Amino acid sequence: MEALLKKLEAELAPVAERFSIHHEEIIALTNQWIHSYIYGAGFSAVDDVTADFLIRPVIDDFLNEHQISNISDLISNVSPFMPAGKSNFKFIDLFAGIGGFRLALQELGGICVFGSEWDKSAKSTYQQNYGELPFGDITKFTADDISDSKLDLLIPDHDILTAGFPCQPFSHAGVSARSAIGKDHGFKCETQGTLFFDVVRIAQVKRPKFLFLENVRNIERHDEGRTFDVIKRAIAEIGYNFHYALIDSSTLVPQRRIRCYMVCVRNDMNCDFKFPEFLGESLPLQSILESDVPDTYTISDKLWEGHINRTRRNLERGTGFTAFLADLSRPANTLVARYGKDGKECLIPQDGKNPRMLTPRECARLQGYPENFILPKSRTPAYKQFGNSVSVPVIRKIAKSIIENL
Repeated sequence: MEALLKKLEAELAPVAERFSIHHEEIIALTNQWIHSYIYGAGFSAVDDVTADFLIRPVIDDFLNEHQISNISDLISNVSPFMPAGKSNFKFIDLFAGIGGFRLALQELGGICVFGSEWDKSAKSTYQQNYGELPFGDITKFTADDISDSKLDLLIPDHDILTAGFPCQPFSHAGVSARSAIGKDHGFKCETQGTLFFDVVRIAQVKRPKFLFLENVRNIERHDEGRTFDVIKRAIAEIGYNFHYALIDSSTLVPQRRIRCYMVCVRNDMNCDFKFPEFLGESLPLQSILESDVPDTYTISDKLWEGHINRTRRNLERGTGFTAFLADLSRPANTLVARYGKDGKECLIPQDGKNPRMLTPRECARLQGYPENFILPKSRTPAYKQFGNSVSVPVIRKIAKSIIENL
């Protein structure tokens, strides 16, 4: 696969330049076109003439040279999560992270025709698991100098737009941290908060049937509700009915993770969408713990003492973070992107020694990822990626209700 990508990179360089796509995005363009080539999903960024006379012959020659009968065999050998076959619907994966939306929707018969994620480490994990590198900064597709007609060409048609748009500007921690150092938050945050409007513009141009969005619980209450009012008005102005629900993941995964899920239905769909119910007992943290964990995950005396002292001081003054041992019979606290820093959100008790941090595999289980999901090689990016991820089983259950209305 690597050899094919290098060959196609050279061929695609003029195509990328023609569509004002930066050279670093050529691999993403190649990957996503190959998937379109295999599954017939339609990839707008490469027109039919270019595909027929430039790319397709290169792929065919490569397959003949290496005696490979089908390019899908080449990809399936290196990527554990490929589309099941003929697609029932198409979707795009914005702010894709490590593909929680993609994993769920592919399992339900969908095919991803476009992906975007700007974190390099997350992009690498995504490529390892899905055989496809997402594009980087989505604003390169939605910049002021990109006309609506060009945007319509660059992003394929799709039925569902998914986006876990950046949540730091709306989270409790994000608001507190930014306020403390004098930075703006919410839609005043120029680097992340406004990315919601890039989602809106894509939806306005491409007109998918559904938008499926996820963000932190606090987005509903941020700025006394004004931020959420802006979101709802923006969705209504482009012709979509807005539905949302605050859902706790703990009946599907052993993690108490309350998030705001938004499903926006195009007005002409004549669809009375309703969120599914999430009933049942919460799952215990002990159900996903590994039995033999190396001592390298046990926190040091200095760190544990620091947690104890800081917790005591913060409790006395009534503010700040605290660190307690996890109750293994109950769901874990919310897994956060900063977990790798000191693990205070979820410390696993151990007999006769200091508590330990969760392993990356345990974090993957807390978010509902399957056992064959390929993890990052280093802990720090793994903790960040799973802390930023959606809970896959929650996405899957909501997506089922969406697909019933397609």
